[in-house]
Amino acid sequence: MSVAPGGHLRTVDIPAGRVSVRDIEGPTGAPTVVLIHGWTATADSNFGRCYGALSAHARVLAFDQRGHGSGVRTRRPFRLSDCADDVADVATALGVDRFIPVGYSMGGAIAQLVWRRHAHRVSGLVLCATAAEFGTRPAATARTVGLGGLAALARVTPPPAQRWISGRAYLDRKQGYWEPSAIESATRHDWRMVLEAGAALGTFRSDWWIGRVDVPTAVLIPDEDHIVAPVRQRRLAAAIPGAVAIPTPGNHLAAVTSATTFAPALAAAVAMVNGRVGAGGMAS
Repeated sequence: MSVAPGGHLRTVDIPAGRVSVRDIEGPTGAPTVVLIHGWTATADSNFGRCYGALSAHARVLAFDQRGHGSGVRTRRPFRLSDCADDVADVATALGVDRFIPVGYSMGGAIAQLVWRRHAHRVSGLVLCATAAEFGTRPAATARTVGLGGLAALARVTPPPAQRWISGRAYLDRKQGYWEPSAIESATRHDWRMVLEAGAALGTFRSDWWIGRVDVPTAVLIPDEDHIVAPVRQRRLAAAIPGAVAIPTPGNHLAAVTSATTFAPALAAAVAMVNGRVGAGGMAS
């Protein structure tokens, strides 16, 4: 993974706990983006290859979500709304008033909730490989039920068994395209919380309120996404007034596996959204 020069880690305290935040300086007067990674990933494994392109246009803040990597640990059940509050709290702790949430897959659901719960803080949205709902198909519903059961099991399963579950059920499948450092960071997951996150994502729906989004929005749609069907991503873009749909090459892991094309597309989307903010709001 490449990390933009000048990037460093800050430790900040928020109501939920202590958070390690990657803070990469952007140009003078640039907007701030808060990167929100996908399920089972970490900030660096999801966005590490995009940091350089993004920091040419914005100050970049990125941190691991609850239960993921170095993210906050809690015995409370995982809720996407709590993650949305964490995003706003991290921005507050670093003196950032308004920002652009950039959400990928699960992070896209969290970004939508950031707008819903903290609209006065959000100047624009960039949503990637995501949708307004994730669990309507029977197969997806079955996976959600299964994840919920595994999450309950993980609450009472000793740590060695949890590590076995993490390796057998997930990490082995990442060997072909995640770098060793990304694999290592994922071994630090709290798998009970990660499994609960998957179950929470399966029940997420924003279709009944997403049409009220009133900030400039871009939706990046990997054209070979095998996890979140592109048609559902296009449906999300169509539901948000004035949103711009941006097709990009690659599958659901385009930020990693197709980073040479995805990273500049993501940076351009941020610049476009910020330009529309600077021009006074939504494009016609």
